[in-house]
Amino acid sequence: MVTQTPPSLSDAREQFLAIVEGVRPELHRYCARLTGSVIEGEDIVQDTLAKAFYALSLSPEVPPLRPWLFRIAHNAAIDFLKSHGRKYVDLHPAIDEVAAFDDRADPAIVRAALARFLSLPVTQRSAVILKDVLGHSLDETAETMGTTVMAVKAALVRGRKKLLDPEAGSADGAGLARSELERYAALFNARDWDGVRALVSDDCKLDLVSKSQRRGKAVGMYFGRYEKEDVALRIVRLEEQLALAAYVAGADEPAYFILVAFEGGRVESIRDFRYVPYIAAEAVFEIA
Repeated sequence: MVTQTPPSLSDAREQFLAIVEGVRPELHRYCARLTGSVIEGEDIVQDTLAKAFYALSLSPEVPPLRPWLFRIAHNAAIDFLKSHGRKYVDLHPAIDEVAAFDDRADPAIVRAALARFLSLPVTQRSAVILKDVLGHSLDETAETMGTTVMAVKAALVRGRKKLLDPEAGSADGAGLARSELERYAALFNARDWDGVRALVSDDCKLDLVSKSQRRGKAVGMYFGRYEKEDVALRIVRLEEQLALAAYVAGADEPAYFILVAFEGGRVESIRDFRYVPYIAAEAVFEIA
């Protein structure tokens, strides 16, 4: 009799990530618009998947995956918004608002920039994103939000009106550490890998988002892959901070972004989003 060795935790995690790969970009579209940030949206997706992976390890059955993940993501996003003091309200629908409901989505809502969604209270924001941007049904939207279809309709009426208001404001912010980023990018683009590694602190934290994490001397190995690739970095303003956009040879648009933080003139942390390329499709940025 042959006994099968149970998969390791690492193998199980890789299998889980492969299963959810198809729904991840959609989860990110939702979370990014709720928070107004592609970076914070991805943080919530990571939290969602960690919670789901743990829950599955305790459950004998796999629930319907897509609605289950959206429910976890919704709750995680609401917790994030509350903990960061973002505007949060419960909706009490009025009959006249529900009567004004139109089931058709306005294409302008689908194209709206992330920052525009922040003008909405989070209940309206959630309903508009789920129904109009992601195309969920009213029932699916209500299930994800843990509310009623009538409440969803009222939220859509209010949210659509505010979102399409030309007077709605947008978010902006100041960048940080430009000169340090310029030095890092210049050394990287010159392929001066010794110079790049010299900038990295001995206790630097590396997060290859959705892939692996390293710290200290192991971070130096991270640049080995870039030595073999034709990738160039440009400084961009991504939401409220300066970031590095990674351009693959011959491409006019960045493939992904990298966040680099400095302390005392040396690199303290690196967050490389190469393994979550859907962020680049969602991000609003400008060359800084």
